Amino acid sequence: MNLIEQLARELNLKASNVEAAVKLIDEGNTIPFIARYRKEATGGMDDVALRALDERLSYLRNLEQRKEDVILLIDAQGKLTPELEQQIREATQLQRVEDLYKPYRKKRMTRAQKAREAGLEPLANMIIMQASAKGSAIDAAAAYVNEDAGFETPEAALAGACDIVAETVAEDPECVADLRTFTHNTADIVVEATDADEATPYEPYYNYDEPLRKIPNHRVLAIDRGEREGKLRVRVNVDASAATARLGARWPRRCGVFAPVFDAAIADGYKRLMAPSLEREARAKLTVRAQTEAINVFAKNLEGLLSARPVRGARVLALDPGYRTGCKIAVMDETGKLLDHSVVYPTKPRGDVTGTKRELARLVKKDRVNTIVIGNGTASRETEEVVSEFIAEQAPDLRYTIVNEAGASVYSASELASQEYPDLDVTVRGAMSLGRRLQDPLAELVKIPPQSIGVGQYQHDLDQAELARTLGYVVEDVVNRVGVDVNTASASLLSYVSGITSTVAKNIVAYREENGAFTDRRDLKKVPKLGPKAYLNAAGFLRIAGGKNPLDATSVHPESYPVATEVLKRAGVSASELERGGIPDIEKRAGSVAELAGQLDCGILTLIDIIDELKKPGRDPRDDAPEVVFSRSALSIDDLEPGMELKGTVRNVVDFGAFVDIGVHQDGLVHISKLANHFVKHPSDVVRVGDTVNVWVEKVDRNRKKISLTMVQGK
Repeated sequence: MNLIEQLARELNLKASNVEAAVKLIDEGNTIPFIARYRKEATGGMDDVALRALDERLSYLRNLEQRKEDVILLIDAQGKLTPELEQQIREATQLQRVEDLYKPYRKKRMTRAQKAREAGLEPLANMIIMQASAKGSAIDAAAAYVNEDAGFETPEAALAGACDIVAETVAEDPECVADLRTFTHNTADIVVEATDADEATPYEPYYNYDEPLRKIPNHRVLAIDRGEREGKLRVRVNVDASAATARLGARWPRRCGVFAPVFDAAIADGYKRLMAPSLEREARAKLTVRAQTEAINVFAKNLEGLLSARPVRGARVLALDPGYRTGCKIAVMDETGKLLDHSVVYPTKPRGDVTGTKRELARLVKKDRVNTIVIGNGTASRETEEVVSEFIAEQAPDLRYTIVNEAGASVYSASELASQEYPDLDVTVRGAMSLGRRLQDPLAELVKIPPQSIGVGQYQHDLDQAELARTLGYVVEDVVNRVGVDVNTASASLLSYVSGITSTVAKNIVAYREENGAFTDRRDLKKVPKLGPKAYLNAAGFLRIAGGKNPLDATSVHPESYPVATEVLKRAGVSASELERGGIPDIEKRAGSVAELAGQLDCGILTLIDIIDELKKPGRDPRDDAPEVVFSRSALSIDDLEPGMELKGTVRNVVDFGAFVDIGVHQDGLVHISKLANHFVKHPSDVVRVGDTVNVWVEKVDRNRKKISLTMVQGK
């Protein structure tokens, strides 16, 4: 198999671009670097396309290696034929290779293997070929009696031969492939309760069945969890008669003494050997499909959360609500520096509302606070009511918002938090994290394991290694899309920069603490363990504001500085103009991009990126994201009425809809059918985490504290 041609065909890409991308990946270049700085070679593939190519490349390489291994293993048994070798080499899926290998795989002693060792294979072949024979099948079997091997009668010999037939039928690659498709297309998932009288979250599945090929992913995950917890029994229901008939039709049929014996062996092969395997496989594929989609949804949600617009200029008072232990306060300036911290007790059991308002007034005045942030966890609603009253009574110009506190406790108790703020209590660190999530979501959230951020479904049920890998890619892509100030970034943030390992990230922080701020990108080469390859991959994503070279504050890669300098020269402007906000009309000044690219021996795509960066150096793509929705007075679920129009923020996207924060303690659900006035395949096609949306209240269940919303008025 020609991997380049295969990849080009599958991904609908030019073979030359695929070959270049593969070469760059094999040379150790990172996906963000290739996507940003090697566009000419790849034809402009973005990070999504490159990761898809990289994953498929790994799969195909593993496939080719497995083919070679299987061929060697079968050949070592002396059973490799030219036809079989060709079938293996032509396989395009690992499943097909394993199906072809299955009859030759070493296995524990089976009934069929025992029969083969007793010399019953010729009799089995007679059954399969339905050979002509005098007398009955039992008469023919009499010649194969082997008392020493345990086949003491003709009946036993015939039964042993049937075991060989059953195994032969069940391991035939073409039969397995056909019955696998049949199972997928016709089987049902059947679920029942282990105890029908027990009240559990899984009651909707106590007497449930659905076609295997139609069951949605979130139901698969729910059923899997219920089964793991011992609350549900699950099976795959297949029409065994139809499956057996289909299997039998794949073998030559003749009338004769062996015909009924062959039919019985086929039925046994399906029921005893094929069906259990295919049913397990079908369940496993369902789970993999559901988990893969859940991870993809999680990744999209995480990308939206990390790409949220920073709230610049916010002097924040962050509140981490609690009942018994009180409400922790952290006050920070515009840069996230801690100014003050305190504890108030606005809720039960103390209910010190007056004292809380007095402390809020003191801190707001003392530290010139303009924004209050409240975590959405325990006691959030009650705390919000007090804050809302305080604003109405004493600080009408103050604004507040609710932030998702998922993962804040994980960070506050982490070794990283202890290193960053060794003198602060865990609770203060948690409150600071909430405030900084508003000021710079990306910089703060990278400190938390991605799977702890809480923007998906069933994250604890998913393949944790695959989840961590995928979410790590998301963080890496967003971080490099935004760029990082090398003089202010934490080691956590730096570790996601293209080419930078966690060790090198710590070394960068240690170097600047020892030697002062970086003033030149070239100084990065002095950082221990940051070698030439790491520098090549990282340099363009690491920004230096106010350094010796204004280009160091841009996404222009150092390797392109001569081109950028020449563009500035031809435009008749100095590099110092970059420090004053850029040159919006530089494209007009520099002339034709195509001509300029030829004159400067620079790729057109690269030159376009350079010119765009010179127009607005260091532009943060997050500035295009929706603005944060602030509140000035609290709503209660009791205030909601059907038909009410509200503005909200999408907090989570799942298979069946989107959860929207509308300013009450409970997020409202916009069902997938209510997201648009047209068919929506998946909610992520319409909204993503962080989006600001207009919604209308459809239904309010105050007893169950559930809010149904719609994004289509009148629907």
